[in-house]
Amino acid sequence: MRQQSLRNCDRCGGQLSSYNTDTFCFACARYRVLEQHTPLVPEYVWFDPDVRNALAAWDFGQASRLVREKAGLRQDDMAQLTGLSQAFLSMLEAGGRRLTNIDKIVEFLTGLDVPPELVPLPLPRTTAQASQPSPPQFAGDADPILPWTTARMVAALETAVGGSAMDRRRFLTASGIALTAFVNQWDAAEAEPLYRAAGGSRLSPSLLNGLQRTTDSLRTMDASDGSGTLTALGDKHLQFLQHLVEQTSYDEVSGRQLAAIIADTATQVGWFVFDSGQHDQTLGYLYAALRAAKASGDIRLGAGALSYIAIHGYSTGAPHHAVTAAQRAREKVKNLGVPALEAMLLTRQARGHAKLGERQAALAALGRAAELCAQGRSEHDPPWLYWINEGEIQGQAGSCYLDLGDPRNAVDSFTRAREALNPADHRTRGLFLSRAATAHVEQGDIEAGCATAHEVLDLAEKLQSARFDSHVTSMIQQLQPVAHSPYAQDVLERRAAVTAAGSRT
Repeated sequence: MRQQSLRNCDRCGGQLSSYNTDTFCFACARYRVLEQHTPLVPEYVWFDPDVRNALAAWDFGQASRLVREKAGLRQDDMAQLTGLSQAFLSMLEAGGRRLTNIDKIVEFLTGLDVPPELVPLPLPRTTAQASQPSPPQFAGDADPILPWTTARMVAALETAVGGSAMDRRRFLTASGIALTAFVNQWDAAEAEPLYRAAGGSRLSPSLLNGLQRTTDSLRTMDASDGSGTLTALGDKHLQFLQHLVEQTSYDEVSGRQLAAIIADTATQVGWFVFDSGQHDQTLGYLYAALRAAKASGDIRLGAGALSYIAIHGYSTGAPHHAVTAAQRAREKVKNLGVPALEAMLLTRQARGHAKLGERQAALAALGRAAELCAQGRSEHDPPWLYWINEGEIQGQAGSCYLDLGDPRNAVDSFTRAREALNPADHRTRGLFLSRAATAHVEQGDIEAGCATAHEVLDLAEKLQSARFDSHVTSMIQQLQPVAHSPYAQDVLERRAAVTAAGSRT
């Protein structure tokens, strides 16, 4: 067999993968995209106490340095944002110059988009900004800046599982800005050791192992049948875990294991809630999972929670949150030797990029995910990530192509996904098939699209998933413009008959 000639990256000179058709390696392609982006200050920076103190004291040199370091920006980036020269900013941060001109102060603060409540100045805002109410402050235990203690973890669980309607509303008002703050604190905050030597039954290893098996069983049930009524079961499981935290005695090793089970379970139940269509309540579970993951000391569990936060982001109109969550999780696990986990996070990041219309960034992330997946699972990859395989990568690639308006490549990717997916994972298969049907129709192949749609309707009779149902509805809507086709008429009549039968029961 004739071997392909070796090719090298135009940027770093490294050898290119035979699957890479670009002239840059996937890593360099990603950095190229990042370099082209306009710099911005992430929201979590404004929750940092040191930044707030510097702004309150009008110490703009200190504020500039802190914002730059915490946002990962260069002085050139700060100059681009504020309109001040890099040389001036360098002297300002070193204490050699001061910012005293009121017009320059306003220009500095508005350029960084400093929240107006942090500085005692009447900062100008656009009409659109002025018409919007200022973001509410975090309520009670929802504040990520609060210490990451056992009590806060329990309070977060109570809010997610059994909080009053008022507690939920107060938490949700902060959820839009909570993401970056929680991600930042999960990354940087210290968690207290989790142990309890007070009275109460001793927490046994056999009980802990049994509790983990319960969570694993719920996960398997969800993959095969959909979330259905699993949210109620998951809530009961979390309440029992919370009871064990508060009422049993355990050493630090057992405490960490208990926190790990809570993190895993809260993440899974958050997914049940999301899959059942209750998007507003999902983040409460996932933020509780982040607190428990921090207490467990297992970074992989925190990354798992962030991966579902990313899904929530790109599914609810906040794809930039998906990119932020996935990137931060990848930064934390990159040295752990977990190729399957990294590959999964890259697919979440790719979906965010695709929703934003960032084609090159999405394809670079997908290419790297495929490379990592091809390495196979390592001994350090978490056991709960059993479902990541080539089919999942190809299915996510198809979804990205569909979001990018490229139905031809979407069809190709969904076809490869169909061949490689786990047959028992009915919901994932259904989700990908529903998107494949849409891609076929958008490509103009109505017959193939309708044949795939019938497969989707077969699965719809078995699954209990509001998320899957919404995909089926979207697929049916895509068939309306071609309803004159006999293939489409057959699908639409079948769907109408099922809907009518369901309304009579």
